[in-house]
Amino acid sequence: MSSTARSCRCSIAPRARPSPRPSMRRPVMAEVTLTDISKAFGETQALSNVNLTVRDGEFVVLLGPTGSGKTTTLRLIAGLEKPDAGRVSIAGRDVVSEAPASRDVAFVFQQYSLYPHLTVYENLAFPLRSPARRLPETEIDARVREVAKMVRIDHKLENRSTKLSGGEMQRVAIGRALVRKPAIYLMDEPLSSLDAKLRGELRLELKRIQNEIGSTLLYVTHDQVEAMTMADRIGILAGGRLVQIGTPREIYSNPANLHVAARLGQPHINLIPEGLLPGGSAPTGTKTIGARTEHLEIVRSGQGNAEIDWIEHLGDQNHLHIKVGQHKLVTLADPYLAIGRGDRIDLKLRNPLYFDAGGQRLT
Repeated sequence: MSSTARSCRCSIAPRARPSPRPSMRRPVMAEVTLTDISKAFGETQALSNVNLTVRDGEFVVLLGPTGSGKTTTLRLIAGLEKPDAGRVSIAGRDVVSEAPASRDVAFVFQQYSLYPHLTVYENLAFPLRSPARRLPETEIDARVREVAKMVRIDHKLENRSTKLSGGEMQRVAIGRALVRKPAIYLMDEPLSSLDAKLRGELRLELKRIQNEIGSTLLYVTHDQVEAMTMADRIGILAGGRLVQIGTPREIYSNPANLHVAARLGQPHINLIPEGLLPGGSAPTGTKTIGARTEHLEIVRSGQGNAEIDWIEHLGDQNHLHIKVGQHKLVTLADPYLAIGRGDRIDLKLRNPLYFDAGGQRLT
């Protein structure tokens, strides 16, 4: 064989392997820890000695009323606020002194905050085209199309954001956070501006996506249904303090105090004085009894201890509004229960919750 032939054969490059399709699954650990966090705004104490760990791949929901410290918690993790005291760590790294851009978090706000002059594709691609990332266009295109399909907006990629419905715009806002593949996603009531049907649809979508990509997600809401249906764990905030954290079932069945008991349950838990109804065995020190639907037993009786005041017909169930003396209670009932307004019933307790004078749970 000639030297020319040998040189030609040796110069043939091996066939390049195709690049693997970008995956949204995140392999890095992304545990977030707040240690003794406190934050005040003037005379208002927004957070007091909060300790919270969001484990890698976990979906945690912070539930509480307006002013309880939910959004402040997110802003402290994102770096939009600095704590007065305490430590914020992401993946074991103290980030209190780091700028927001260095923390590798994505924030989804209540409002969509899309660029109205850009298409859906351009809105999704925008975070990937920042000078800090410098990703090749082929990778940007692959990520955008993968995320668009994931949030089910791929059929609208060429539409301007102003031509989308509210639900579609929120899908784009969520997709713009997903496309970055950050260490943690922070979401501040992202579904609250949508109607009930869309909220229900996007709750399922968001939980599906989080399960699919294994992301770490901290979600803020005042909606108990969102918390119960999406969370791995729920943290209850009250007056800037983390009162209790646990699985939805733990929070519902074993609330630490009256405030936590009142946050979950539909209809809301009935809080009645000890001795108002028969049944149960109240421990010493009981001041208030918490009675949910499952804690109330109804028996038809002509001379009962309670009276049906009003019935809300909800299709598959009824809300019974009941008077016991001067006290009013609400419970669920079978819609086919032969009962009407003004009827007398016997109402009994069955394993209710007991609370002391300070509102703390008694067992």
